[in-house]
Amino acid sequence: MSKTPSAVALIPARSGSKRVADKNIRLLAGHPVIAYTIAAARQSGVFSAVIVSTDSERYADIARYYGAEVPFLRPPELAGDLSPDSEWIEYTLRRLSDAGRVYDCFSILRPTSPFRQAETIRRAWGEFMAAGNVDSLRAIEKCKQHPGKMWIVRNGHMLPLLPFSNPNGQPWHSCQTQTLPEMYIQNASLEIARVRVIYENRNISGEVVLPFFTYGHEGFDINQPEDWKRAENLLATNDAELPVISVAVYTPSVGKEVK
Repeated sequence: MSKTPSAVALIPARSGSKRVADKNIRLLAGHPVIAYTIAAARQSGVFSAVIVSTDSERYADIARYYGAEVPFLRPPELAGDLSPDSEWIEYTLRRLSDAGRVYDCFSILRPTSPFRQAETIRRAWGEFMAAGNVDSLRAIEKCKQHPGKMWIVRNGHMLPLLPFSNPNGQPWHSCQTQTLPEMYIQNASLEIARVRVIYENRNISGEVVLPFFTYGHEGFDINQPEDWKRAENLLATNDAELPVISVAVYTPSVGKEVK
């Protein structure tokens, strides 16, 4: 009987967000938003460790309070606006390996998807394990705006983003939307990959990528100011549910203040 591969949860939480300041620790229903991802990861039972990658001691203190590990800070050069995921992930995995902590797989769980549940993670892990020799799994959802209707403007002229046509020779942009092939967009809910992909391909997906279809608000991503209002409204109307957090609200009496 083969051994179940080991997995580590990696939660990215750099402090330099421009669109929404401190979005990873902004309060949602009383707790810093990162707390819900930490809770879901821990409650899933999938991971040998739940590790937050941050460049901020303040963020690290919050993450540890909610039960994650922050064994070291991310270097500033790997925490910029344009820093690719592959760089901080490779750095983190190598640092862990140097400390004798070696894993077969890793999962990226972004704090800005607070409605992702432990069950979501378990379902994804089960599908990844059942698929056999795939390199990675990525969460996707059906496109709300079909790319067949999208255009690029160059030199004052429009060019179709997808220069394809249907069997009748009609370009996609001139077809009824319901006749177009279903297309999907990745969301921020989760990614799972084998550690070898980082070292061999220097990216987080590899060559063979398994789709993971999210439902409801599992893939909801908070990145713009208006997203916070929508998230709060979803909670107020009971249309979405957050993972359960079993510790008291983070306050100055139990740690550094979250503002």
